[in-house]
Amino acid sequence: MKKVGFLAALIFVVCLSLVSESFAQRGMMWKGSGGWGMGTSYGRMYNPATVETISGEVIGIDKITPVRGMSYGVHMTVKTDKETLSVHLGPGWFIENQDIKIKPKDKIVVKGSRATFDGKPAIIAAEVKKGDEILKLRDENGFPVWSGWRRR
Repeated sequence: MKKVGFLAALIFVVCLSLVSESFAQRGMMWKGSGGWGMGTSYGRMYNPATVETISGEVIGIDKITPVRGMSYGVHMTVKTDKETLSVHLGPGWFIENQDIKIKPKDKIVVKGSRATFDGKPAIIAAEVKKGDEILKLRDENGFPVWSGWRRR
């Protein structure tokens, strides 16, 4: 009788772990890159020929949805000596899981592709330096580092 009780308890624990794993995966809702991939219309806005480096102070950080149907992304406003620019970092699910945290009043250096977004100049960031820390977002061809990325 003890063996039957032990076996029933073991089956219960295994079933419980499978059910909780199922709910955990459903909560993640992974659906590719959420529209942030290289082949999307937004991803094609990055042009390696228009890459430049700017430096300035972060005056704001916001969540935006660049194109309808995309998952939200993280965007910051940076004031340089010459202008105030919108800097697009990447998908929220990626940016929010990085060790480097950027906040208003931080002095940063951004390398990225200059583009026009909603009729205004913007930078689609490839790299952000804050002090000795570097947030790498795209390679030299503009390929997003979050493609294929999963939280470990």
